[in-house]
Amino acid sequence: MGSTIKNNGVFVVIIVFLPALSFCLEEPIFQSKATYYYATDGLGTPKGGCGYGEYGRTINDGNAAVVTSSKLYKGGASCGACYNVKCKEAVCDDGGVVVMVTDYGASDGETDFILSTHAFNKMALPNYEKDLRDYGKVEIEYQRVACKFPRKTLTVKVVEHSRFPSYLAFEFLYQSGDADITAVELFEDDTLEWKSCRRAYGAVWDIANPPRGPLTVRFFLDGSVSVRARWVLVPKVIPTFWQSGVTYGTSIHLH
Repeated sequence: MGSTIKNNGVFVVIIVFLPALSFCLEEPIFQSKATYYYATDGLGTPKGGCGYGEYGRTINDGNAAVVTSSKLYKGGASCGACYNVKCKEAVCDDGGVVVMVTDYGASDGETDFILSTHAFNKMALPNYEKDLRDYGKVEIEYQRVACKFPRKTLTVKVVEHSRFPSYLAFEFLYQSGDADITAVELFEDDTLEWKSCRRAYGAVWDIANPPRGPLTVRFFLDGSVSVRARWVLVPKVIPTFWQSGVTYGTSIHLH
């Protein structure tokens, strides 16, 4: 940045060098409590409110989480969101565990997360898993982080209760990054218009009398500290004769 001073016909250029500002944008860190739910295999549950089914039980190595705050659940928009959860007890490891939201449940007013047993154990120091579980409920800090699915790209699943051709319900799987999907539309070739879908529940979007396929989908990716808000286009991802329970892959890897 520079300025010019005129003095008796002489122009003097003064150049001021400002130090470069370097900073890293990060999501805020919150304080709360967490507990865990029991499952025979320690993993997630296929009956979660997000509607993920078996995907929600085993995804993220079984490190699943039920959020108990409506502020965190955001009407289902946070389904698939990832958080780094660190407990603050003496038997806890400093690294914490990255969990993925697969369900929404009731809160006792103190607890923001109910983790799968597998995820809860991973917060402990080696060989102190039982000691940590004996606490039942622990003090934590948590932070939204980007989901990572190595060697996986965004996938669209037609939910099992869809009925071809009159009713289509679907969800997005392997949604990497740290932004939320807040709107979904399908393109109708006959009218050259976008048709809005409804968030039926959790991560599931639906539409009655959907346009004829193959269907081009676009969704609005809400902004985060590291991602700008934008529409993402997925051309002709759902075929003309789509089937319930079938997944359709894309080449998209969100950041």
